[in-house]
Amino acid sequence: MPQEFTLAGVFAAVAHAHPDREAIIFRDQRMSYADVLDRSTRLAHVFADAGLGARRERDGLGGHESHLDHVGLYLHNGNEYVEGMLGASAARVGAFNVNYRYVAEELLYLLRDSSATGLVYHARFAPLLGAIRDELPDLRLLVQVADDSGFDLLPGALDYEEALAAASPAPLDDRTPSPDDLYILYTGGTTGMPKGVLWRQHDIYVGAMGGRPFGSADVHPDLDSVVAAIPENGARSSLTPPLMHGAAQWLTFNTFTGGGAIIIPDEPSRLDAEGIWDQAEREGVNTLQLVGDAFARPLIEELRRRPRDLSALFAVVNGGAPLTAALKDQILELLPNIIILDAVGSSETGAQMGQTSVKGAASTGTFTPGPDTVVVDESITRKLTPGEDEIGWLAQRGYVPLGYLGDADKTARTFPVIDGTRYAVPGDRARWREDGIIELLGRDSVTINSGGEKIFAEEVEMALAPHPSVADVVVTGRASERWGQEVVAVVQLIEGAEPDEEGLLAEAASHVARYKLPKAFVFVDALVRSPAGKADYRWAKAQAEAAAGS
Repeated sequence: MPQEFTLAGVFAAVAHAHPDREAIIFRDQRMSYADVLDRSTRLAHVFADAGLGARRERDGLGGHESHLDHVGLYLHNGNEYVEGMLGASAARVGAFNVNYRYVAEELLYLLRDSSATGLVYHARFAPLLGAIRDELPDLRLLVQVADDSGFDLLPGALDYEEALAAASPAPLDDRTPSPDDLYILYTGGTTGMPKGVLWRQHDIYVGAMGGRPFGSADVHPDLDSVVAAIPENGARSSLTPPLMHGAAQWLTFNTFTGGGAIIIPDEPSRLDAEGIWDQAEREGVNTLQLVGDAFARPLIEELRRRPRDLSALFAVVNGGAPLTAALKDQILELLPNIIILDAVGSSETGAQMGQTSVKGAASTGTFTPGPDTVVVDESITRKLTPGEDEIGWLAQRGYVPLGYLGDADKTARTFPVIDGTRYAVPGDRARWREDGIIELLGRDSVTINSGGEKIFAEEVEMALAPHPSVADVVVTGRASERWGQEVVAVVQLIEGAEPDEEGLLAEAASHVARYKLPKAFVFVDALVRSPAGKADYRWAKAQAEAAAGS
């Protein structure tokens, strides 16, 4: 019977096979696999010594229920984030991502919704955490990571490095991680309240984190197979998005599965284009991760300003937000020997499908599905076949999540059973072409119903983005007496550009039908996006409505 996996188990196997290989490079730290294993094991003891772990086994629980204690990772990128994920897995604790931009009300919601019993956090967040601490009686373990903020330890908190130094380096002998233990990923909350997606660790590892050899539908049968497949030289991956974003976690563990190293930019709290390219040149980065146009534009501008020797770079991987064809062309003009891989997936599906672009052949919006990716019909009662002329829902089967933490109703709606097979259907609209290619149309939650026609916000964004004066754009809908809803484009212009609504409309009209064109434009100094580069549609809608009111 094939072996099932845990994140801590996979990392330990790679570390035992290649202890001296570099695993994490961050600022002046060059940490080997043995170093990371030692430190994450010590952190597992910190969790266990605080009484955190598995409260029971999973048997008999619903998909929305957890059997573990939960520890939030309230951190900027750094080795501590990775150690937190690995240490939690080893201690049978459910680690979850915390958005470091949250204000007090949002942070309080998240820590309550997650039933957090522990938190690992950077010192710069101590004042905000301290302000709500008394409202979180179940939060009994605080581990504070020192940074340059200068904030003192919160009362009762442990200093991260002191706690690790005092902890045992021996593997925990009173607990064995289970493949049923949870990987928890909170959604971004850009269209609604964040929800904690619960995965079995085995399922997410196979579905997105390296459990299948690259390009293969087959699953590694055991840890020996994982280790045997490690190449002589593992990839060196530049981790530009925050680790609180699923795509960054997935790239990290795919890199570890291949015995490679993740390279964390020196400035993890913002996109430092100059620093990222300098580091990529210095460290011989092979893979660079992007999250759509918001990441690509400043990186392109910086590389034009000062070219580097990036001969080691062979792939730019984009996920989480669309990367327009025009910007792909610009990247490939600057770096003609690389490939650009668009990866589609979500917190609720894992990796689903991809698209590869090379110089002279860049496109956006159509993808080759993975082995478990399909399209289901409008009513979510049957799987479509390629070539059916129907807009349906992008869906995933096979390795899918258990459900949403604490929400049985939403779990049942998002993970339906069709003809005896359980699917994940998180809300993306799609069409399955006869040639097997899937056209991704957009998230239904940001679809605009104007004059009886459904208009996908992302499609209009992609139509406006190529205009040379557009630095960034988000499209939303607002109430209209005539149309029910009308399309509004919220636009950030490049420095020095003047608003040109006619030019923007002309650009969009060359890509989409006229009924999809914006009825109005709102020009802003800067768009609000998540730290991972995802559009904040609630903010954009508020801007559109405020402009109508004024």
